[in-house]
Amino acid sequence: MEQIIFIDKSKGITSFDVIRMLRRTLGVRKMGHAGTLDPNATGILIVGVGEGTKHLQKYIGLPKTYVMDILLGVRTDTGDITGNIIETSVCPTFNAGQVERILEGMIGSIALPIPSYSALKYKGKPRYEYARKGILIEQKTRNMEIYALSLKSIEYIDYRGLTSIVLKIEMDCASGTYARSVAEEIGRMLGVPATLKDLRRTRIGTFSVEQARILE
Repeated sequence: MEQIIFIDKSKGITSFDVIRMLRRTLGVRKMGHAGTLDPNATGILIVGVGEGTKHLQKYIGLPKTYVMDILLGVRTDTGDITGNIIETSVCPTFNAGQVERILEGMIGSIALPIPSYSALKYKGKPRYEYARKGILIEQKTRNMEIYALSLKSIEYIDYRGLTSIVLKIEMDCASGTYARSVAEEIGRMLGVPATLKDLRRTRIGTFSVEQARILE
């Protein structure tokens, strides 16, 4: 039996849901993964099976590649499209050059807020547990390392009656970089609210989502 397997996680399930499904399929109880993906995100998830769980640590700190769909003109309390809308704005017209200049200026080490709805722990509990209960805790920033940001497309859409823009951006980054924080910062630099509409993790280190299997 393979000790390390690559899964292309589908939208709408948690990373632990993937583990549950694999336990049923493979009949193995001892499993773990090397870095979670939000339920709304898709893409490559590295799973250790049996003795393979002992080797997961070497995959956790690897650089990652994401494709982000960033919705401009809308901000939510979670930083992604699943949250409650807390701000809206009419979007001006942006051309590719304007966006690319913003992206170029964000490459390198950048201090960004850690999302309130994150698994990072505060006093022993994930920060999302406090957020879900409406408990305010100290906002924390982290230096996040972005290696590359490239604009793939600009699309104008109607979102709940608002004329909005979706930027499709590919990001190469260090482990520990929050795509939701990057999405909101891109909006801030453009002068409009923003939230993460879709996220796909396409690479971890040298391992590509093309190598991953889709769970049935």
